Amino acid sequence: MKHILLDLAMPWWEFVLRAVAVYVVVLLMVRMTGKRALGQSTPFDALVIVLLGTAVQNSLIGEDTSLLGGLLLAAVLLALNWMVGFATARSKKLDVLVQGRPVVLARDGCIDWQQLVKRNVSYADFETSKRAADCRDDVEIDLAILETSGRITVLKKRG
Repeated sequence: MKHILLDLAMPWWEFVLRAVAVYVVVLLMVRMTGKRALGQSTPFDALVIVLLGTAVQNSLIGEDTSLLGGLLLAAVLLALNWMVGFATARSKKLDVLVQGRPVVLARDGCIDWQQLVKRNVSYADFETSKRAADCRDDVEIDLAILETSGRITVLKKRG
């Protein structure tokens, strides 16, 4: 039993190297697909996230099925995530590179249709955010922003 749980099928440093490589490549791919990839998830988005995890599993674990290998990978991925958070909190340039910048989708009642299309924001999603801000009509919008999280913030005009 000890053999199955603790013996690694490859050196420990290969787990670390694989985890770093997969983390960086998947982060870049998610970043390239735009802010909507993880923000305001639909059931389809959740399915893509689950399948993405399954797709990279073999890249991470290789032939190893040990408990120790899985725990080592989990520790490396959590450490990488913490390090990215630590670094982006201290470097504005790195934060913009990793997170991106907020994008104005509408200003003073005028919707920027090009930005909606470019950022893959459906009008239905935009309408949902508009309703959440109690804007019944586009002219009531002061500012609508696609946040770096993928959430759409709508600010209603005052008065």
